[in-house]
Amino acid sequence: MNKIKVMSIFGTRPEAIKMAPLVLELNKRENIESLVCVTAQHREMLDQVMDIFKIEADYDLNIMKKGQTLSEITSKILLGLGDLFKEVKPDIIFVHGDTSTTFSASLSAFYNGIKVGHVEAGLRSGDKNSPFPEEINRSLTGRLADIHFAPTKGNVNNLVKEGIDKKNILVTGNTVIDALKSVVKENYIFEEKVLNNIDFKQKKVILLTSHRRENLGRPMENIFSAVRDIVESNEDVLVVFPMHLNPKVRAIANKYLLNHERIILIEPLEYTPFVNLIAKSYLILTDSGGIQEEAPSLGKPVLVLRTETERPEAVEAGTVKMVGVIKEDIVREANRLIRDEDEYGFMANAVNPYGDGKASKYIVDGVIEYYKLNN
Repeated sequence: MNKIKVMSIFGTRPEAIKMAPLVLELNKRENIESLVCVTAQHREMLDQVMDIFKIEADYDLNIMKKGQTLSEITSKILLGLGDLFKEVKPDIIFVHGDTSTTFSASLSAFYNGIKVGHVEAGLRSGDKNSPFPEEINRSLTGRLADIHFAPTKGNVNNLVKEGIDKKNILVTGNTVIDALKSVVKENYIFEEKVLNNIDFKQKKVILLTSHRRENLGRPMENIFSAVRDIVESNEDVLVVFPMHLNPKVRAIANKYLLNHERIILIEPLEYTPFVNLIAKSYLILTDSGGIQEEAPSLGKPVLVLRTETERPEAVEAGTVKMVGVIKEDIVREANRLIRDEDEYGFMANAVNPYGDGKASKYIVDGVIEYYKLNN
């Protein structure tokens, strides 16, 4: 075999961000025919990332429909990819992480006798309902995959415990580091005027993100109430919250965070301004998964507003701390980092556990070795 057909499949903004560097690396290789299929599980946000990295889809399932259920998403992708696979016949598909696109594409590939390469494999929280439905999506994809590209050795251990043969696992680091390196700029200028007006040197800027389904209700009320207390008890602190589009999130945010001169509520940011905002911020408060990888790469401490994480490596390295969703715990840990320079310095200078920014190269080298292609 001198050449293989690789189809990269993704459908959400986070997937696109982490798959973009891999697609660009695949495009460089003469012994690989690289194809891109998007499901458009997210439409507008997906298209923004494609534009940033100048990637065009060869195939677009365009499944996005307002208010659709997980069952509808899964069935649409299964049917759409089933027809596409019969037409295109890729040798292997690449999927990423833990979305409904990831699981559905892997299952469809299995049904059609096509191999699966799982990028960002081996992450586990240990609770099938948290995060929902991501934990089950990635676990089931792990059972379907033929090659597992694990960011860390801890991810490898998770896979081995589940019976995956070590010879089919490759430690690569995380492709999010590859993506970051290409877009973070020291003198970045925001299009959002309110962000350009912030004095990041004089203010300790906290970037807040919160959107998890399991945090809706009382946990999120605790989070936003804590944030308000943190700002009111520290005159040098300013909070920026790019609000998730979910109306339930916005309702709680408006209840606790509206009408404070040092709390800035803005619309969601595209990828490039968002990661540059991380780079300029002092501290991150988040219930997101990906930011637990991005912020440590930029030397920013992260307090995770959840009770468990599928990314324990950053916790073990010391750059991420789990603080949960109890108001008093959030306030205490944030104030410690705001007021204790030594504590802050320890977290800010911890070693990033997610690789050297060459994950995409290692992944493509791995698949070439897997197929014994002529280099």
